[in-house]
Amino acid sequence: MANKSVVTEFILLGLSSSQELQLVLFIVFSVFYGAAVLGNILIILTVITDSRLHSPMYFLLSNLSFIDVCQATFATPKMIADFLSERKTITFQGCMSQIFFLHVFGGSEMVLLVAMAYDRYIAICRPLHYLAIMSRRVCTVLVGVSWAIGILHSASHLAFTVDLPFCGPNKVDNFFCDLPLVIKLACLDTYVLEILVLTNSGLLSLICFLLLLISYTVILATVHHQASGGMSKALSTLSAHITVVVLFFGPLIFIYIWPFESFPIDKFISVFFTVFTPFLNPMIYTLRNKDVKEAMKKLRSRILVPSGFSRQL
Repeated sequence: MANKSVVTEFILLGLSSSQELQLVLFIVFSVFYGAAVLGNILIILTVITDSRLHSPMYFLLSNLSFIDVCQATFATPKMIADFLSERKTITFQGCMSQIFFLHVFGGSEMVLLVAMAYDRYIAICRPLHYLAIMSRRVCTVLVGVSWAIGILHSASHLAFTVDLPFCGPNKVDNFFCDLPLVIKLACLDTYVLEILVLTNSGLLSLICFLLLLISYTVILATVHHQASGGMSKALSTLSAHITVVVLFFGPLIFIYIWPFESFPIDKFISVFFTVFTPFLNPMIYTLRNKDVKEAMKKLRSRILVPSGFSRQL
């Protein structure tokens, strides 16, 4: 389809039209965004600097934190800046970029969560073979596959979106360019495109969700039959993983029930997915993980008291 677009920018309606409320939201989201980025960067630095965390589980966790930083950053800084702007616009190229990165990070995180579930399955169900199966090479391949699937998934969306003819309406009722909302602005019948989007995203989400459901069901059954001190620690780790999965896929389930219908709660789901999930993930993984908390204390001690200064003392 030839690109017949005359629209050079889109208007983002944002979360609220009230100036007073936007000032409050500016402060609130600035705090949450800063905490989300710092929290995830702290996990990455902790895993890198502490040799006790150089294991497959924490390698995958640090990559999840990196994706969360990216996911929180692709749209949130612009949303925060727009709270102080009367006219909230984004260029056509910027809009397409947001769509691309949203699906890259979302698709990559889905597959990475499956890889983390596989890691826990091997650790609990086949502990004697864990180090042989979950080698550094295998972990690197799993992370590479998650990014590759995320990029392919996003590129397949963008391939037919970027050439759509946009010739009139340009208002997006959200704080970023959400694919279903942008497609509905095209100057043609978008029914077939909507089905393609639903099939593409829905199929990837469904496959990942089913794999996670099967994996954690088998793992929980194994933990139940092997109840012991070691298994209680494994159960604590599992609860963090399952909580993150629920937080990630819960909003997605609602989105794919009514993918092209607009509801007031849609904006809340968008905020939850792009801001609160990256903010909550570091808290979930650290609050119930003794090893990570101890490693963070050591990292804090190194930062506050440099090694050279401590030797002088």
